[in-house]
Amino acid sequence: MDVEIPAEALNSLGETTAAVGGEAANAIASNPGILITGILLIAAAILIFFFIKKLIVNSVLGFVGWILFIFFVGVDQSLLIPSLVISVIFGLAGVGVLLVLTFFGVV
Repeated sequence: MDVEIPAEALNSLGETTAAVGGEAANAIASNPGILITGILLIAAAILIFFFIKKLIVNSVLGFVGWILFIFFVGVDQSLLIPSLVISVIFGLAGVGVLLVLTFFGVV
C-alpha cells in the first residue's frame, strides 16, 4: 500500500520543522540559566566520580587489610561477617579499630 505525499506538503513540513527547531535553539542558546545548569551538572559529575573512586579504593584496601587481619590475628568464626562489613565500609580505619578491639579483648 503506497501513499503518495505531494512534494509541497513535504516542503511545508520541512520548513515548519526547521522554523520551530530554530526558534527553540535560539531560545535555549540565549538563556544563561541553561549554561549555569550545564556547568553545575558537569562539576557534580566530576565530584561524584572522584568521590566514588576514593570510596572504591578505600573499600579494596579495607578488604585486603581484613584478609591480613584474619590471617595474622585470627578472629572467632562468628565475627567474620561483621568484621568484613566494618573493614569494607570504613577501610583501613575499620581494620585498625578491629585491631584495637582485639588488643583490649573485646573481639
